[in-house]
Amino acid sequence: MSKILIVEDEESIADLEKDYLELSGFEVEIENQGDTGLVRAIKEDFDLLILDLMLPEVDGFEICREVREKKDIPIIMVSAKKDDIDKIRGLGLGADDYMTKPFSPSELVARVKAHLARYERLVGSGKKENDIVEIRGIKIDKTARRVWVNGEEKQFTTKEFDLLTFLAENPNRVFTKEELFREIWDMESIGDIATVTVHIKKIREKIEFNTAKPQYIETIWGVGYRFKA
Repeated sequence: MSKILIVEDEESIADLEKDYLELSGFEVEIENQGDTGLVRAIKEDFDLLILDLMLPEVDGFEICREVREKKDIPIIMVSAKKDDIDKIRGLGLGADDYMTKPFSPSELVARVKAHLARYERLVGSGKKENDIVEIRGIKIDKTARRVWVNGEEKQFTTKEFDLLTFLAENPNRVFTKEELFREIWDMESIGDIATVTVHIKKIREKIEFNTAKPQYIETIWGVGYRFKA
């Protein structure tokens, strides 16, 4: 049974989320303050974190940053703030998803299931030998989930790694943002594809010599992105 931590200061919302998730077979714990939520997220073994942004003591951005430095579990951020800058900041700190309140509990459950299923497929299956992808100075170890750029190891979040690997394994093919969102997040875009743009930007910062003139991931204006072999 997957164990989920909800860090949410609005108790009624946290209780509703917990009820729906428990009905779907998950074990759920709740923390209403940021500082205690941060301690539990790091010290205990949770499979997924649902994290509100506006929290007492320690905000969601700081919790996300500190958890991501130590763990590679899926993180879903939730907030009543609709500004793109908050979404971009949250995703840039390593969150896997961002949901804007109000949202239906059933949508939250669907996203939790999708993130856990993909995470388990990617890291839960052992292989006899490491599966390596190498293209023009980039080495991707799919088994160990590690990336080197010209011999220097770079750190990637779960979704950054998944997106880079998918593009590198399908070189010279143009993908729309909707296609990439569907492939990497296992969900329909629901009209929100800013997530893909943010992750492409973060990947470029790690693999490109000059992000203004990318050598690997090209933007095909009006269409999407292509990885040059």
